[in-house]
Amino acid sequence: MAKLTFLGAAGCVTGSKYLVEAAGKQLLVDCGIFQGSQELQDRNYKPLPVDPKTIDYLVLTHAHLDHTGWLPVLAKSGYRGAIFANPATIELTTILLKDSAHLQQEDTLHARIHKDSRHANPEPLYTSEDVDPTLKLIKTMPRSGSFDISPEFRVTSYDAGHILGSSSLELTITEGGKKTVVVFSGDIGRYDQAILKDPATPPSTADVLICESTYGDREHPEGDPAELLAQIVNRVAKRGGSIVIPSFAIGRTQTFMYYLRQLEDQQRIPRLPVYVDSPMALSATDLYVKHKEDHDLEFTREEGSDGKGDPLNVHEFHLTRSVEESKAINDVKKPCIIISASGMISGGRVLHHLVQRLPDARNAVILAGFQAEGTRGRALQEGAKSLKIYGQDVPVGAEIVEMGQFSAHAGKSELLRWLTALPAPPRQTYLTHGEPAAAQALQAAITEKFRWKAAVARYMDSVPVGE
Repeated sequence: MAKLTFLGAAGCVTGSKYLVEAAGKQLLVDCGIFQGSQELQDRNYKPLPVDPKTIDYLVLTHAHLDHTGWLPVLAKSGYRGAIFANPATIELTTILLKDSAHLQQEDTLHARIHKDSRHANPEPLYTSEDVDPTLKLIKTMPRSGSFDISPEFRVTSYDAGHILGSSSLELTITEGGKKTVVVFSGDIGRYDQAILKDPATPPSTADVLICESTYGDREHPEGDPAELLAQIVNRVAKRGGSIVIPSFAIGRTQTFMYYLRQLEDQQRIPRLPVYVDSPMALSATDLYVKHKEDHDLEFTREEGSDGKGDPLNVHEFHLTRSVEESKAINDVKKPCIIISASGMISGGRVLHHLVQRLPDARNAVILAGFQAEGTRGRALQEGAKSLKIYGQDVPVGAEIVEMGQFSAHAGKSELLRWLTALPAPPRQTYLTHGEPAAAQALQAAITEKFRWKAAVARYMDSVPVGE
């Protein structure tokens, strides 16, 4: 009988890894790193309970690191099978893994120099040299429609509306002449959002459904994101301050660029210098323009009939590639906007900008995405008066602004809307990719609204997916 093991994203939001075993074969769906608390990060250094050499295939729902960032560790540990992904996901994953390795090496070097690690000799999870062998394992699968991974496994992809290339996957397992259908929601995006198409619910009669629950216990705030952003920019510029936006380079950065360009063109905000302190973000932005198959009608209209318009290009754009260029932003004393990773302030160059800008009450920090438990972003969200960055306590004087309107994850009612479109109740639903309170709240809502059997997935649990 086919079975599924939750190797990640169970009881937490990150580390997505689902092992499917059927007909003597093993398929891994996603291979992400854990982010957040030290306990979760420590899992990244622990081996899987299954030997990577025995895993036959791997398929990705999308490129975010909590779904792809452990791939080089898996390959280093002996995985030699194919990694299947659609073209946009392949290109974004390539950028992300190279950047992840580079940042890990930068952060490790900094920790060694400043001796602010709890490890005597800190090591990166992987290095740039580990990424290329991993990328050579990646094979293309279609953006939509069905694809046979093997005689045992067929996947059909549906647009998840989360980031470029993001998919929900219908996995059909053939074992002993019998077919079993498992649907993986992946990360479900927002409805009626800028740039990307709405999420599509697979029209599947699923035996088992694996559904994310990141915002299973809450709604995103009401309000026009463009108007709210305009108010913040004008307010901060008037008092001579700067705005720091900790942002994932893929997805959130492009959304902010889109709205800033619109507001500039409508003369609703001053044309401030915008520093995107991430070469990866620029590469990802180019891909967002390139992959038109994911664009919604509004974005397509703004590109123009010739497809050459660029709705993501603000008027005073500055890209910083080197560390020296990044540090030079410290010398900018006039109002500006700095967009830099990581989105949960768990690492990356945004830390340097916060050391410089966080103490000043004229400045503002916009928290636009999910802030996992144990991250600096969550600490700011909960009103921390100081943040520990590079071993020093940095006072929080800046205005902290939460903008859930910019989240790339479906809120509770949007998750239920996505579930409502399923043609029939799954035999069993497992909730993943959520902190316990969020997953339990969505479980209660599903039970009340649909009368389905729903359970919160538990880390390392194995469950049957066939009868």
